[in-house]
Amino acid sequence: MKKNNLTVYILAAMIAGIIAGILINKTASPDTIDSVSKNIKLLATIFIRMVQMIIAPLVFTTLVVGIAKLGDLKAVGRVGGKALAWFITASLISLLLGMVVVNYFKPGQGMDLGEINAGSVQDVVGNTKGFSLQNFVEHIVPKSVIEAMATNEILQLVVFSIFFGIALAGMGEKAKPLIKTFDLVAHVVLKMVNYVMAFAPLGVFGAITAVISYKGLDILIVYGKYFGAFLVGIILLWVILILAAFIFIGNRTPDLLKRLYGPMVIAFSTTSSEAVFPKLTEELERFGCKDKIVSFTLPLGYSFNLDGSMMYMTFASIFIAQAYGIDLDLGTQLTMLLVLMVSSKGVAGVPRASLVVVAATCGMFDIPVEGIALILPIDHFCDMFRSMTNVLGNAFSTVAVSKWEGELGQPTDEI
Repeated sequence: MKKNNLTVYILAAMIAGIIAGILINKTASPDTIDSVSKNIKLLATIFIRMVQMIIAPLVFTTLVVGIAKLGDLKAVGRVGGKALAWFITASLISLLLGMVVVNYFKPGQGMDLGEINAGSVQDVVGNTKGFSLQNFVEHIVPKSVIEAMATNEILQLVVFSIFFGIALAGMGEKAKPLIKTFDLVAHVVLKMVNYVMAFAPLGVFGAITAVISYKGLDILIVYGKYFGAFLVGIILLWVILILAAFIFIGNRTPDLLKRLYGPMVIAFSTTSSEAVFPKLTEELERFGCKDKIVSFTLPLGYSFNLDGSMMYMTFASIFIAQAYGIDLDLGTQLTMLLVLMVSSKGVAGVPRASLVVVAATCGMFDIPVEGIALILPIDHFCDMFRSMTNVLGNAFSTVAVSKWEGELGQPTDEI
C-alpha cells in the first residue's frame, strides 16, 4: 500500500469512525452501545498488538547495530549525552508549559465535585502502590532480557541493548558477522512494518468508533474549559518544538512535518505513540537520519522524551488541586514539577502511564487521588493529542541529534 494512499485511507477511517460512533451513541440502547463499543475496539486492539509484536526485535536489533556502528564507548557517550540534553530540556519546557497554562486559565476553579466516583479510579490508583525509588530503579534495570522483550519494556530493553552493543563493538573484527546478521534481521522487521501498516485503517476505525459511541461528542462540551486550556498548551508546545526544529534543520522542517503526518495521524487516532515506533524509524531514515543515530536515539526518546505526556502531567495534577480548592504556592509547584520529571521515567510501558504518574504525584502532595475521576471522562480525547505530540517530539529530537553529530543526509525518497 503506497504511503500517500495509506494516509488517505486512515483519514477516511477516522471520519467513518466518528460518523458511526455518533450514530450508535444517539440511536442505540446503553447495553447495545456497551457491547458494540467493546467488540469494535477489538479492531484497534489487534492492530496495536500486531505493532507491539515487532517492537522488541526492532529495538534490540537496530540499537545493537547502531551502537556497534558508532564504534566505541566514547561515541556512544557523546551521542547519548546530546540526546539526554535534548530530552531534559524538552521535558522541563513541557512541564513548565503545563504549569503556566493551568495557572493562567484555572480550569479547575468552580468544578462540581458531586459527580466523582471513587470506584472508577481504582484501576489507576492501584498501579501507584509501592511507587518508590526502589521500584523506579528496578523498572530501569532488567532482571531478564527475555521478560523485558515479552512485556515490551522498552527502557529495560534499551539498557540491555546498550551493554550488548558496546560488548559487540569491543570485539572488533570477530563481531562483524553477527553485526551483519542483526542488521539483516532489522531490515526484515522493517519490511514487516509495511505489511502491518496495511491494517492501520481498520485499527483507526475501531478505536474512533469505540470511544465516540461510548462517550459521544457531548463530553467535549461538558469539559470545554478543561479541554480548551489543554489544547492551548498543546498548540504552544507544538510552536516551541517546531521553532526548535527550524533552529537545527532550517527550511527542511516543512519536509519533515509532511513525512510525520501519517505516523502522527495513527498515534492520534489509536492514542498510542508506541504504535508508530516502527514506521517512525523508517520515515526518519528516509528523511536522511543515519540508522545508527535513529536506532540509538529513538528508543531512548520513547522512555525519556514524552513531551505531550509531560505537559499533561503538570496540567492535570494542578487542575485537580484547583478543583479541591487547594492552593499550591510557586515553590510547591516547582517541587511537583521536579518530582514529575523523575517519576515519569519509571512507568514507561505502563497502561495509562500519565494518569498513573498524576495519581502518584497527587498522593505525595496531599491532593485527593480520587480527583483523577474528574479527568477520566475526557482523558481519551486528551490522550489523542498528547500521543501525537510525543511522536512529534521524538522525531525532532532524533533529527536534532543527527544534525548535531553531522550525520543528517539528504532524503532518500520523495514524499
